[in-house]
Order: sequence, then structure tokens, then C-alpha cells
Amino acid sequence: MRYAALAPGKRVRPLLVLAACEAVGSPWRRALPAAAAIECVHAFSLVHDDLPALDDDDFRRGRPTTHRRFGEALALLAGDALLALAFENLSMLSRTALAPTRVAEACRVLARASGSRELVGGQVMDLHSENRRLGPARVRDIHARKTGALIGASLEIGAIVGGAPAAKARAFGRLGRDLGIAFQIQDDLLNLRSSLARLGKRAGTDQARGKATYPRAVGEERARAEAARRLDRARRAVTRMGQRGLTLGRLIDALAARER
Repeated sequence: MRYAALAPGKRVRPLLVLAACEAVGSPWRRALPAAAAIECVHAFSLVHDDLPALDDDDFRRGRPTTHRRFGEALALLAGDALLALAFENLSMLSRTALAPTRVAEACRVLARASGSRELVGGQVMDLHSENRRLGPARVRDIHARKTGALIGASLEIGAIVGGAPAAKARAFGRLGRDLGIAFQIQDDLLNLRSSLARLGKRAGTDQARGKATYPRAVGEERARAEAARRLDRARRAVTRMGQRGLTLGRLIDALAARER
């Protein structure tokens, strides 16, 4: 579990939790249990995604994947345990004097984002789409579930913990889902041209497995333009938040410039 969750990485999702909490006017430290919970879910999803039965990847974050290091059985169980630990961490929000209704809502948002209608459902769609030619709308749907849902939950939960009204928290969730689609399109593009040393996993694996990617659906140029358009839209939304949104804005700028 430590090998999977504490490996070198960007920690984008937990940082988004903390930045969203700050953006709605609360100290970012208040959201630390939620940030840890989100990263546990993300780590669980990567461990399972890398398994031979799914994407069969040998490298993750520049190291052998969890099943390559410890075997498939332990990797499967580590992923299961990380998902359970996520909700244990999230329950610790009750120790921060957060209202029980908000703790429960944070749990609901994360459970939905992690389950059959979102992250896991997106993985199922991804598997069923291998070696098939899909249109951009279908690829966006997969990206919105497999990647966008958890990034959306990161921002929404951060806003919930920060005390935002329900409508505002949902708006943060929509912003995050849009950002997540852009993030996944960037990953699709990086997988085409990057290297193991830079990306932390072998390049070209999506193409070799016939994955449904945005560049495959619309071409590299249009894929880059779509990612840029969504990132610009996210920047504009954050700019309207004023000083409180500065950290979140910097994170979006960093995502736009990333090369791994």
C-alpha cells in the first residue's frame, strides 16, 4: 500500500482538494483528511488499472508497477485496502468540527466518483473500447468518467469541507470534471511522444493496445486544441474567484505546462 500510494508523483488531486478549500475561504489544512482520501482512491485505481487483466502495465511513476513488485494477488488486495482507507481518512473530517452533514456529503461524492457510474464504469468502457474506432463524444465520455470524475470530486469535496453552499460546491465539481477531461487528453498526447524517463511509464502503450484516445479520434492537432480550450475555460472560471483562487489558478497553469 505504501509502495503504491507514496511513490513519486504529481499529487494533483489532493492539491486540488486543498486549493478548492482555500478558494471558498477556509484554511487549506482543514481539508487534509479529504486530500489523503482522494489520493488513496487514485492510488487504488492505478494499482488495479495496471494489472494484467486490465492495462497490463509494467511501469508506473518510473518504477515497476505494484503487481510487478509484489505479485498480482498482493497488488489486488493493496488496491482494495487503499479504497477502504480512503473512507476511513474521509471520516476523520469529523475531528475538524465539520458538520456531520458535510462529512456525509463528502463521503457520498467520493463514493459516487469511485464507483460503477464514474471511475470504475469508465474503466469498463475503456476496456470495451479497445481496438474500436470511437468518435470524440464517446472518448470524452470515457475520459469524463475515468479521469474527470475523481478530479471533479477533488474540487467539489474541497469546497464542501471549506463550507461552500451546495450549489457552489457542485459548480466546483463541474469545473473539475472539465479540467479532468483536459488532463486525460494531455495524457493521451504524452503517451504518444514521451519516454519512460520523462513519463514514468512506457510511451506508445495506448496505441499498442488500441486504446480509445482523443488523438486517435480527432488527430493530435485537434486534441491539443481541445485540451487548451478546456484549460483556458478553467482559468477564466478561477480568475473570477479573485485572490482566493490564486493557488487554484497556479495549479491549473502548472497542469497546462506539464510534460509528464
